[in-house]
Amino acid sequence: MTHPPPTRLLSTATAVPPHVLGQSEAMAVARDLYAGRVEGWEHLAPVFASTGVNSRRSTVPLDWFRQPRGWVEKSHLYNATASALLDEVAANALARAGVAPGDVGAVVCVSSTGVSTPTLEAGLIDRLGLQRTVQRLPIFGLGCVGGTVGMARAAMMARAMPGRPVLFLVVELCTLAFRYGALDKASVVASALFGDGAAGAVLVAGEGSGATLAGWGEYTWPDSQDVMGWTVEEDGLGVVFAKRIPTLVREFLRPAADAVLGEAAIPVATLDGLIAHPGGPKVLEAIAASFPDLAGTLGEARDVLGAYGNMSAATVLFVLEAARAAGRSGRQLMVSFGPGFTAGFVVLDL
Repeated sequence: MTHPPPTRLLSTATAVPPHVLGQSEAMAVARDLYAGRVEGWEHLAPVFASTGVNSRRSTVPLDWFRQPRGWVEKSHLYNATASALLDEVAANALARAGVAPGDVGAVVCVSSTGVSTPTLEAGLIDRLGLQRTVQRLPIFGLGCVGGTVGMARAAMMARAMPGRPVLFLVVELCTLAFRYGALDKASVVASALFGDGAAGAVLVAGEGSGATLAGWGEYTWPDSQDVMGWTVEEDGLGVVFAKRIPTLVREFLRPAADAVLGEAAIPVATLDGLIAHPGGPKVLEAIAASFPDLAGTLGEARDVLGAYGNMSAATVLFVLEAARAAGRSGRQLMVSFGPGFTAGFVVLDL
């Protein structure tokens, strides 16, 4: 029986837009916008201090949020900023991997915070000098789980074309989902939690040194499509996330991981650490409760949440880069959650 060649992670890269949103300054603007307009604002205001977020990066400066914005303006900002960030992370990831743009066999591009047709990665062919025959896989709608599930899709493409590098890209501009007229609790919480960022990685199937992907998979909870997602509104995308997300994670993450890793013949006992999407403090607590022996490896996840907020699909790749920079080694479980309601897993041997 012939085994497929190992899928290797050659490099990672991250990038953020220029505007810094300090949490205290964001809280002051939120007070101006929400006080007197949001019912129970005085009970919701403490969320700005309890998210674990100290600062975030944004496509736009803080004063931009003080007035209503529409689809057209948001779409222009999304396309321009997302394209610039993708150029940066793609060029850096390829350079760190020692891969020429013309050698890339496929591009997987994940983004759920805006709509672009042609899709964002198409422009990279001209701007970076990718081959005209490069295969493209744009992915929309995965939300926060896109960092892990997207990497899994990139690994599958790499396995299908051994020796050809696959460029995996993520860009999420969550701040553009802010809606001036949205006064529900979920929108207020989102205004305290989400930020913008982009990440990239280069994978290849073939023998060699460095990190390898030992397996991957995903698990979708039954009757859970209302837990997380978007609604389409007149002034943009409306955020949907249910209060029960931490409870779902706490109760069902470990059985889901056991099922996925069991199919991949990877014993949970072989894991040395977690590279987790920090959806928020309560989600991190639920992850820690699900893997008590590995709870001490969530430091980078908390650090990324504090410095950048929740950047949806890009966040777990920021955590991965931080973990590698800190010298993390051994078998690591990447895990994140998104609309479906779905948990995505990638097992990395660093």
